[in-house]
Amino acid sequence: MWFQNNSESFRLKRESKALTVKIIMLFSYKAKLNTGKILEGTMEAEDKFVVSRDLRSKGSTPIIINEVDKSKFDLMVLLETIFAKVKTGELIIITKNLSGMIRAGLSLSRALIVLEKQTKNIALLKILIALQVEVNGGGTLSSGLAKFPKIFSKLFVSMTRAGEESGNLAGALSEVGMNLEKANSLTKKVKGALIYPGVIMSAMILVGVLMFAFVVPTLANTFKELGAELPTSTKIIIFLGNFFSEHLIITFVILISVATGLFFLFRAPFMAKYIDFVIIRIPLIGTLAKEINTARTARTMSSLLLSGVSITRAIEITEDVVQNIYYKKVLAEARESVEKGNPFSQTFEENLKLYPVMMAEMIQVGEETGKLSDMLLQIADFYEEEVENKTKNLSTIIEPFLMIIIGAGVGFFAVSMITPLYSVLDNVK
Repeated sequence: MWFQNNSESFRLKRESKALTVKIIMLFSYKAKLNTGKILEGTMEAEDKFVVSRDLRSKGSTPIIINEVDKSKFDLMVLLETIFAKVKTGELIIITKNLSGMIRAGLSLSRALIVLEKQTKNIALLKILIALQVEVNGGGTLSSGLAKFPKIFSKLFVSMTRAGEESGNLAGALSEVGMNLEKANSLTKKVKGALIYPGVIMSAMILVGVLMFAFVVPTLANTFKELGAELPTSTKIIIFLGNFFSEHLIITFVILISVATGLFFLFRAPFMAKYIDFVIIRIPLIGTLAKEINTARTARTMSSLLLSGVSITRAIEITEDVVQNIYYKKVLAEARESVEKGNPFSQTFEENLKLYPVMMAEMIQVGEETGKLSDMLLQIADFYEEEVENKTKNLSTIIEPFLMIIIGAGVGFFAVSMITPLYSVLDNVK
């Protein structure tokens, strides 16, 4: 519609109240700065004169300006299209800036143009241009956002639509930005806490393979020369050592293949219920997972209700936001229960194994006082703080378990290697 994959990229802009298509080409340039330094780079423009004018406006003197070869330009566009992604951090910045500009009095169309000029991400640039076309054509921002479901979640679209309907788009976007920021911060903390044990386990596997490949064969030859009687554990280690030594590259290929296979297996839809079942029952990790899902449920519901979304629609959107399949089922039950006229808190009272007692009690108070969104916000703040405190100490708590695993591995290896030496010494006596 507004972009074609050929030797030129097309950009739609509003001019004289009509949409026009401008052909944008890629130029390479060499220019001399006022300081005498030579500057080289590439720039998209309509022609060489636009490039020259732009360079001069920035205080540099053009030396050479050439159009980039079409085939090379095609490749660059293709690579940018494949690898360009919109990160959560970029969405947060865009949302907050858009909210600020609208609050300052800029029209939505003008605010989108400003954002377009500021962004360098090609994927986000295309989205912003598409949103301009949608808004300038008489559509709404929420209808434009809904065309990019992989970038903008149902939560994002629904809160934006609610803001448009209530006449408080700036406030709704500000709430969306804060919600995204909180969710992103929570995810980063959990991932950061799991990096340490992941690195330790990876290093242990790598060191173990290298020891088996280079140390064990030497000890195996020594045992053979001494004619020592080998226990079963030593035979297993020697077998693995010989295999790793003779097929080191194949060993690493197998390890990488297994890791990749497990990665995709755990991401497969049919594995979700099994993985989610195990996660919420693992000591420490299970408690953390429950608090994360509780905080996510409470904050999402609070944000949607504050924006004016109906409670049944808010529950439906929250069901998409939570990732654990068992929490999705609880929210689906809650939606059906509310539609039948039952209190929202009732479903949470019946599912205390997943949601804490505090969740049900606070929701009940919120329903009785008419301040449900405020109560949900307090729940979200409380459990987000709990998760933050636990993730800070997670590495310290996991460390003893890692030491036990490493110690058991080293102990097994040491006993298996030392036992044959004792049998040799007994024979010498």
